[in-house]
Amino acid sequence: MKNISNAMIRFAIGLAVTLIFGILLFNNAKLLTQIEAKFYDFRFTLRGVVTPPETVVIAAIDEKSLARFGRWPWGRDVMAQLVEKLSKADAAVIGFDIIFPESDTHDLRLAKAIRDAGNVILPMALDFEKQAKPISDSVLENSAIVSFEDATLFNTYPPIMSGGVLTIPVPVLKQSAMSLAHISMFPDEFDGTLRWEHLLLGYDNFLYPSLGLRCASTFLGIPPEKLTVQASRGIRVGKTFIPTDHWSRMPINYYGPGKTFTHISIADIIDGVVGREAIDNRIVLIGATAIGLYDLRVTPFSAVTPGVEKHAAVAASIIQNNFIRKATPLQEGAFQSIVGVLLAFALSRTRLAWGAVTALAAMLFVALVGFVLFADQGLWINMASPINMVLCMFILVTAWNYAFEERHSRKIRAMFSSYVTQALVNELINNPEMAKLGGEKREVTVLFSDVKGFTTFSEKNSPEDVVALLNEYLGAMTDVILKWEGTLDKFIGDAIVVFWNAPIRRENHAELAMLCAAEMLQVLENLHGKWESEGKPKLSCGIGINSGEVVVGNIGAEGKKMDYTVIGDHVNLGSRVEGLTRIFDANILATGSSVEHVRNAAEAGTLKGLKIEGLRRVIVKGKEQPVTIYSVTRAAIDEPATIIECLNEEPLKMTEK
Repeated sequence: MKNISNAMIRFAIGLAVTLIFGILLFNNAKLLTQIEAKFYDFRFTLRGVVTPPETVVIAAIDEKSLARFGRWPWGRDVMAQLVEKLSKADAAVIGFDIIFPESDTHDLRLAKAIRDAGNVILPMALDFEKQAKPISDSVLENSAIVSFEDATLFNTYPPIMSGGVLTIPVPVLKQSAMSLAHISMFPDEFDGTLRWEHLLLGYDNFLYPSLGLRCASTFLGIPPEKLTVQASRGIRVGKTFIPTDHWSRMPINYYGPGKTFTHISIADIIDGVVGREAIDNRIVLIGATAIGLYDLRVTPFSAVTPGVEKHAAVAASIIQNNFIRKATPLQEGAFQSIVGVLLAFALSRTRLAWGAVTALAAMLFVALVGFVLFADQGLWINMASPINMVLCMFILVTAWNYAFEERHSRKIRAMFSSYVTQALVNELINNPEMAKLGGEKREVTVLFSDVKGFTTFSEKNSPEDVVALLNEYLGAMTDVILKWEGTLDKFIGDAIVVFWNAPIRRENHAELAMLCAAEMLQVLENLHGKWESEGKPKLSCGIGINSGEVVVGNIGAEGKKMDYTVIGDHVNLGSRVEGLTRIFDANILATGSSVEHVRNAAEAGTLKGLKIEGLRRVIVKGKEQPVTIYSVTRAAIDEPATIIECLNEEPLKMTEK
């Protein structure tokens, strides 16, 4: 039976780890996301270089071109010669990865070459680290996406990146181009690697395609009005559907490191060294590849990949309908759950050595499945979360196996944990600074409960009987308090001090206190029947409730004795109100401030099972302002709470505490 019980516990640990990592997976835990990004890069390395299509080539501003035409930037007359040569060689699409934001003496010649070619796409860039008033530009707007499906879905999901400072070519060039497309790139912040392509970016309420997308759609003969965005799901280019995330991003399917695509030196194009056959009916992307020009990006293949290679990879993958699809949360969750449940079952029935072998086999299985799906199907499924889940599960189950042999130590730990609420333990783990002296101001609801006539009761009974009955009473009350999420402050003899809204915030703290108080009386009535059958005396109690701003935190001598408690006038008032239960012959009294907190819930019908009746305005000892006192009694459990106001009588001044 011992072994069976231990196996069940180990299995339960495995299931708990599976659940936790499922939550982390669905919430995109930052650390796991970063680890997964590195696993994603490694899959490219294992897959190796893929032969790109011949239809995409790069006209390179390389070292040879710099030696031929001088240091960059060149005059626009050189660019004009390049466009003329490419057009004459029947390039299908000419895409520039170079912005011409400032005027040049040869702008008119370049503009004529662009206009005569009729297939030149010029770039625009958006800097989202800055903000500026949008520029209204009809030429720019003609390059925007105009066809949408289910556009209302954009209201459901986070918006596509929009705004920023716009950089575009000078007007004479912009007006000559066939279209504009953005060349903005957004590497992952934690390591600077470029993994995602923003196929769309927003500016002045318009969405603009990336250079790779616009070049590919033009090459495929898809007119701009037929480039259709399916909101938050993908983009349709003719018969090709590009799957994207909610931000219209797609994972970039890199074909390899730098120079995987055909590079043609611009010097060779202008000087006629390269013939028509190398350019005819191809997308020609013009960009810098020379190291000294600093247009280099970190990609999964290399830390020095020319940025134009990224545009080429995007265009090529669209032309070939060859995409990397991110697995859906459901697919990733199902895969991880299957691995987790099977491993939990296996680890619950194996010893340490075989458990290590089983865990290692599980991690290798996850890695193999992740790589095969990536290489063969283009499916990117999360590997970091299930692999770390396997590792964590093995460590925890192994730790449990050692801890299982230390029953005595665990029993002592369990005994001490009963002195502190789990909510406070969790809060301290998340916020270690709470363990210091001091606190913060916060509105709370305090509850004071005290046994009526306890002194008389203790005088008539033996100390052993008093302690036994009191422990049974306090234990039952504690269970109710924890059920209603109260923070158990302290026991003061037969008195109980509880508060809500700290350390865990609860907007309905006054409701919880009143419902808790009502159930405390119900449980006490149940104890009465038990005590009567056992021939024991009955205990009755008074409960006072008040809401207000107090100081809450760890108070005491640091390193010696500290208590997480509340102090302040509203705490004292709660104690005074509890004392009034004897004067008003009531079991539960609440102040007007607590009643105001529950008024909306009572009027809306969401607070049920209580009758709140105003008794009197009183001035308690030590106070000058009157406080309205209400009695709280139980009603039918499904009956909406009612509030009856008290008469506007002269306040009753109390002379006793």
